[in-house]
Amino acid sequence: CMPGSPRAGTGRVVSPAPPCPLFPQECLNRQQALSVVRQMQKLLVAQEAAHLRGMRGLRHQLSLLQSPWARDPQLPTCPQLAVPLNGRMLGRSLRVGHEVHFVCDSGFRLLGSETRACRHNRTWSGTQPFCRSESPIYSCSAWPCCSCLPLPCNTSFSRQPRCAEGRSGSRRCSCDTGFQLRAGGVCQDVDECQLYQSSPQTRICLHDCLNLPGSYRCLCPPGYLLHADRNACEDVNECAGKQHNCTQGDLCINTFGGHRCVHPKCPLPRHNTSYVKTSAFQCERNPCPMDSRACQLAANSISFHYLPLQANRTVPRVLFKMSTTRFLGDSLRFTITGGRGQGVFAVRRSDRQTGELLLTSPVAGPATLEVELEMSEFSHKVLLGKHIFKVTAFVSPYVF
Repeated sequence: CMPGSPRAGTGRVVSPAPPCPLFPQECLNRQQALSVVRQMQKLLVAQEAAHLRGMRGLRHQLSLLQSPWARDPQLPTCPQLAVPLNGRMLGRSLRVGHEVHFVCDSGFRLLGSETRACRHNRTWSGTQPFCRSESPIYSCSAWPCCSCLPLPCNTSFSRQPRCAEGRSGSRRCSCDTGFQLRAGGVCQDVDECQLYQSSPQTRICLHDCLNLPGSYRCLCPPGYLLHADRNACEDVNECAGKQHNCTQGDLCINTFGGHRCVHPKCPLPRHNTSYVKTSAFQCERNPCPMDSRACQLAANSISFHYLPLQANRTVPRVLFKMSTTRFLGDSLRFTITGGRGQGVFAVRRSDRQTGELLLTSPVAGPATLEVELEMSEFSHKVLLGKHIFKVTAFVSPYVF
C-alpha cells in the first residue's frame, strides 16, 4: 500500500501526496500500525463526545419561532449576515423576532455567537461568529501508507476526506461542508433533519425536512409552496389563480392548503315568508302580509360567511364580528341558535352595537364547523327585527 500504488478497482496509479513534516520513509510494522489505530480511536471517541455535547447545546439554544411562520411582508428586517468561512448559517429569515444559528465544519470550532436574533431596533444580538481550526484528529503523517480508505456502499452520504493545509503549515484530514469525520477516517453526512426537526423548539423546516448529502431541503404539503426563505410554506390561493374545480354558479373559498366550492341558498318559502338573494352571500326577506305574525317574526336578512382556519389555533380568538349600520332600537341581543360544533364557540358583546363570535377551544383539522348566530334588535323590549349569520369554518390539517 505504498503511495503511488494502483487504486483498487481503477487500474490506474494515484499520484503521491506532497510529503508531510517528519514523514517516515518506511511503512509501520503491524504492532506499530495497531498502536496508531488505537490512538486514533481514542481521539475519535473524544471528538465524538465533544460533538455530541455541542449538538445538545445547539438543540437547547435553537428556538426557531413558530408564530413567525405566518409571514408579514411589512415586518422590518435586519441587515444580511455574513456566513463564517468553514461554517454554515441555519435559518434564512431576517425579520424582526427571528433567529439564525451558526455551525462550523468538522475540524473547526465556533468562536462568537452560536445564535443571533433580529431585534426590534433592526440590529442583531450577539457578535459575528467565525470558525477557527482545531488540532487535527488525523494528520497526514499518521497515515503514511494509506492512499484511500474503504467507504460504505452509500457513497453519496459518505465521502473520503481530503488533506488540507493548516495555517501553521501542518496538514490534516478535512471534510466537505455538511460532512463530519467519523471513526475509520470516513466523512459522514450530518443529518440536519434528524438533529433539529424532531423538536418544535429547534425545527429548521415548517413542515417536513429531507436530508441530502451535505445539506437538507424543506418540503411543503399539497396546496402550499415553499417560501422564498426556503424554510416556511405559503398557502396557494387556488381561487385567485383559477386552479379550482368549482362549477358555474359555485363560489370558490380559499382555505389553508386547499379550497372549497360553496353555493349559498336562501330558505324555501314557508308560512308566508320568502326571501330573495340580494348578493352572492346575502338573502333579504320579502315584505310580509299584514296579518302574518310568523313572517314578521322571521329574520329580516340571512348572510353567509366562510372562514378559513388553521388547526390548533390559540384561544380565545375572535373569528367574526356582527353589527348593524342602522340602530333604531335601544338594545341588541346576540345569541347562538344552532349549527355543528357549537361547543367550541361563544358570543360576547364588544360594544353597544357590536357582537363577537369567539373560538374557545383549539380545533384539530381537517374539520368543518358550522354555527348560526342571531342578532335581535329591541325597543322597550319589543322586537324590531333580527338578522341571521350562518358561519362556516374550514379547519386545515396544518397549523400554518
